[in-house]
Amino acid sequence: MNTFEIPPIDAAVCDTPSTENAGAATRRPRIMFVDDEARAGQLFKRFMDDRECDCITFVDPSEALDDFRGNGADLVVTDLNMPGMSGTELLAGVRDYDPDVPVIIITAFSTLESAIEALRLGASDFIKKPYDMDELIARVEKLLEQGNLRRENRLLKRQITDSRLRYGMIGGSPALQRVQKMIDKIADIRCNVIIQGESGTGKELAARAIHNLGQDADRPFVVVDCGALTDTLLESELFGHEKGAFTGAAHTRKGLLEAASGGTVFLDEIGNISDSMQVKLLRVVQEGQVTRVGGVRPIQIDVRFLVATNRDLDQMVRDGDFRHDLFHRLNVVKLTMPPLRERREDIGQLIQHFIDHFNARYKRSVDGFDANAMRRLRDFAWPGNVRELRNLVERHICLADGSTLTLDETLNNVGPIQDMDGDMPTLETLERRYILKVLESFEGSREQTARALGINKSTLWRKLRQYEEEGVPND
Repeated sequence: MNTFEIPPIDAAVCDTPSTENAGAATRRPRIMFVDDEARAGQLFKRFMDDRECDCITFVDPSEALDDFRGNGADLVVTDLNMPGMSGTELLAGVRDYDPDVPVIIITAFSTLESAIEALRLGASDFIKKPYDMDELIARVEKLLEQGNLRRENRLLKRQITDSRLRYGMIGGSPALQRVQKMIDKIADIRCNVIIQGESGTGKELAARAIHNLGQDADRPFVVVDCGALTDTLLESELFGHEKGAFTGAAHTRKGLLEAASGGTVFLDEIGNISDSMQVKLLRVVQEGQVTRVGGVRPIQIDVRFLVATNRDLDQMVRDGDFRHDLFHRLNVVKLTMPPLRERREDIGQLIQHFIDHFNARYKRSVDGFDANAMRRLRDFAWPGNVRELRNLVERHICLADGSTLTLDETLNNVGPIQDMDGDMPTLETLERRYILKVLESFEGSREQTARALGINKSTLWRKLRQYEEEGVPND
């Protein structure tokens, strides 16, 4: 047995080994060990040297997090108490990029409370100092084995024909089958894709399916909501920044594009970025290079771009609101997600899926909606699409008094299904009337309105501002 004691070792912290073969079928597991005491990492690496893995040690948790964002890891071992960034902060940063990678927390505190807190924050395991090195290695090997099983399960899932597991989508309508057939065609090609569709149709689901079914499914998948960030924040998030680039930039930080190299970046609400950001993004798409804010050296990246919008980019190009050169670089393939009104045959399956989901979450035993409610649900226009349907089912289950739901239970509170005027309005007019109706029912509360509609607050704010600029009456 080898109790953890730091012997006198003069060597410096080991350099990060090459990861050129990280994508190979026989790739060696990559383990990161983070401790501000350098000799602790050296001792751990010494014990791991005779095992088939690459062990990389760090004394600075910030550097470790940057390395993880760029290169990933199969397992992370980190001390809990470190200067600058604690082990729990490092854990949170790791979880933001990969919710599944195993993380072992090491702490000098032996209380049960500290163990519970580490596990509550997302740690996979917990060990206290002074620890037995053989025990730590055994835990590492056990978690690596579990990780291998998870990867095998993901590979098996890619072979399953059930659309719910394969694509993450519910339903078998012809409209949805056309989408799935297109996803199968382009998943392995790594071409850029524009995903169009109304809010709530599942554009991000389609993007995830393209990535998960492709050859780079084990590489990063990064989501960026372009509509929720200012130009300055978006540039810093996408491109990263050098130390001292602006007030508060205490460390050099990789951007999301650099961190996602080898994988996929999903840019949601691409139609909302400014002309200056379009120019900067064009260079990245065209040349495969990024330059950090405050930096001068271009950095080569390999990223597949999937972009989504609920706006008509073709029309925006014609109107001069979106650069034609960027549009054509992104528009290698265009995938259109159908609105729910064009796949009404899926509504029954979607409702049952949401009922099962929320029954489990809220510990309810709802069987479903009554026959009259189901007729109305199938006939409704659904301007908020699947997201709105999901929200409606959740709300009804939360307020249910019995096993059978009727639409009368929450209609008076929110009015998700109201008879629209019989003047054959356009879909845009129908959506506006509906949004303003829900806003009125919540006495002008935008936060509650956005939650009821199942959309982002930034999307709601943008639509309301558009209505004001157009001088449209609030009906």
